[in-house]
Amino acid sequence: MSFPTEYKSKLFEAIDTIDMTKVGQVIEMLTKARDESRQIFVFGNGGSAATANHFACDIVKGASYGHTKRFKIMALSEQIPTMTAYANDVGYDVIFVEQLRNFARREDVVMAISGSGNSPNVVRAIEYANEIECHTIGLSGCSGGKMGEMVDLNVHVADHHMGRAEDGHMIVCHMIAYHFMDNCSNVGV
Repeated sequence: MSFPTEYKSKLFEAIDTIDMTKVGQVIEMLTKARDESRQIFVFGNGGSAATANHFACDIVKGASYGHTKRFKIMALSEQIPTMTAYANDVGYDVIFVEQLRNFARREDVVMAISGSGNSPNVVRAIEYANEIECHTIGLSGCSGGKMGEMVDLNVHVADHHMGRAEDGHMIVCHMIAYHFMDNCSNVGV
C-alpha cells in the first residue's frame, strides 16, 4: 500500500471515531451563544492555531454575513503581538489565559483545539474558563489529554498521528461552520 493511500485509509478511520452527537451539542452551544450575544473564544498551538483561526474566519464571515443574528468570535491564537509579548515577558504558558482574563465573562464559550490535549497554555486557559463559569469545548486527539477531561464537551479524534488528528479537527470545524452557512453563496466569484 502506498503512503498516500494508507494515510487516506487511516484518516477515514480517524474520522469515524468522531462522536457526531457531541458535534451536534457543540452546534447547540454555539447557537445559544450567538442568540444570547455571548463571546466565543477559540485557540490552539501550531496547526491547531491555524485551525482555530480558520474556524473563526468561517464563523465571522461565512456564518454571519447576511444574517440578522451574528456570532461574536475571536481567535486568541491570531493575536500575534499580544501572544509574543506575554511569551517573551511572562511565559508561553500564559498567552491564552491572560487574553481570557481581559475579555471572557461568565457564560461565554471557550473552545480549545489541541492534538495532545496537554499543552500547558491550553490547560491553563481551560482552568481559568472553568473558574469563571464559561462553557468549555475541546477538540482533542491522541488520548484527549488533560484538556479532554477538563472541558464540558470534548470532541475527540481518536488517533495518535498528529496530522490525522488535526485533519479531523478541521473537518469538525467545517461541520460546525457549514451548519450555519449557505454553502458557497457568500463566496466571491
